[in-house]
Amino acid sequence: MSVIRSRDNVRVRRWRKLAASRRARRSEGRALIEGVHLVGTLLASRGRLDALIVSESGLAQPEIASLMERSPVRPVVLSDSLFSSIADAESPAGIAAEIVLPKVEPNLATCGSCVFLEGVQDAGNVGALLRSAAAFGLGDAVLGPGCADAWSPKALRAGMGAHFALRIGSRIDLAAAFERFAGTIVCTVARGGAPIAQADLRGRIGWLFGGEGQGVSEALAARSDLRVTIPMPGAAESLNVAAAAAICFYERSRQLDTHATRSGTCAG
Repeated sequence: MSVIRSRDNVRVRRWRKLAASRRARRSEGRALIEGVHLVGTLLASRGRLDALIVSESGLAQPEIASLMERSPVRPVVLSDSLFSSIADAESPAGIAAEIVLPKVEPNLATCGSCVFLEGVQDAGNVGALLRSAAAFGLGDAVLGPGCADAWSPKALRAGMGAHFALRIGSRIDLAAAFERFAGTIVCTVARGGAPIAQADLRGRIGWLFGGEGQGVSEALAARSDLRVTIPMPGAAESLNVAAAAAICFYERSRQLDTHATRSGTCAG
């Protein structure tokens, strides 16, 4: 198997651009994913794989060899130094893939619950939040202008494969999206909202989370139907947005489970 070693290789230059540039990802409708877990999740989800990229040393790793066998495309092997030049992780895992970005849009008219993000600028927070959304059964995520790119390498790593279980829309007018959703918009605020455990979250809920520091803008908060706050007895002023989202998603899941259990008991 031949090994590419030239930094001037056309495909390598293009992969570096996809890893580094949101504009390139958007214009080409492609992105790079890295690591055994993400590549394995993509293959399991039957997402479209355009290229499988393996480092020279990665060829000897059993997990990578297994993914190469499952791949529908022949791997491209790069020297270790060249692979590092396209990888975003500080310690590259030795396998990456070029993927086609899914063209599905959030299904706001019929989804049971979704999440809206306003100005969440940290890619790690975006990815972690999407991971929690997928874990608690939300199927749709809407990112407004000013949010980090959901398909950046950092967001993909933090998402741990959640991207392949969600319908994700980016750079969307959130106010217009609220109209299409037509459910209950729940805005999270650091203080002054209803304690989250006391809010009824069992219906069609659209969660609205704001950016790090500034939170949700007043213009969008005014369009929400309910404001909730997570009570915090400690000294911290606020929670990281991804942590707050996980608590919110869990509370809704808890309420739904409790309601289902009680209904089942009554029916029996």
